[in-house]
Amino acid sequence: MADNIALVFTDAIAPDPARPLLTWYDDATGERAELSGATLANWVAKTANLLVDEIGTGPGESAAVLLPPHWQTAAVLLGCWSVGLTVAGGPGPAEVLFAAVDRVAEADAWPAGERYVLALAPFAQPLRQVPAGFADYVLAVRAHGDHFTPYPKGGPQDAELLARAATRATELGIARGDRVLLDAAVHPDPVDWLLAPLMAGATVVLCADLDPARVQSRTDMEKVTLTLT
Repeated sequence: MADNIALVFTDAIAPDPARPLLTWYDDATGERAELSGATLANWVAKTANLLVDEIGTGPGESAAVLLPPHWQTAAVLLGCWSVGLTVAGGPGPAEVLFAAVDRVAEADAWPAGERYVLALAPFAQPLRQVPAGFADYVLAVRAHGDHFTPYPKGGPQDAELLARAATRATELGIARGDRVLLDAAVHPDPVDWLLAPLMAGATVVLCADLDPARVQSRTDMEKVTLTLT
């Protein structure tokens, strides 16, 4: 059984880094963002370098991630796992916190040395006004390098999360080569929308505020082979 999330991600994109790996839709805003494996890997590397070079985090330390399903959330999570961090499952101290702009009020329950806010805006636009005590993730991460070598042993959560992901891939019927459309509201757990497809060798069309009337046309346009709504 795989026990290193970063290596699973690397293996998933290796056959064709230019292939669309994660396509994001928000039907409330009309946004569509398509990330190839190479593009997502670039964001992951920048996030990992931010964590190491700017914050000084390392294996066994923890991160709080207060983010909904989103392509930027994928970059944050994979960046944390690449560094060997544990993503905290409940409130408590953490070395670093990442929060969506509408969840910054929750930050007091997660004491953290460094705190980053994400607007989750189209085209990765930064915030016009950054909440006090936070740095804008998008602005901070862009200053960091495009390549990162993950820690070879992975993090303390990796084996358990990947075992769950393999189980969920089987339960959800995700197979190698699938193009999976997921309703983010129905499958908010990153084990479902991120890790299970990676483990299975599938690609994802992740939809927020999914409009049921658009599912068929989107399925046709994106060449979806499995719909999970």
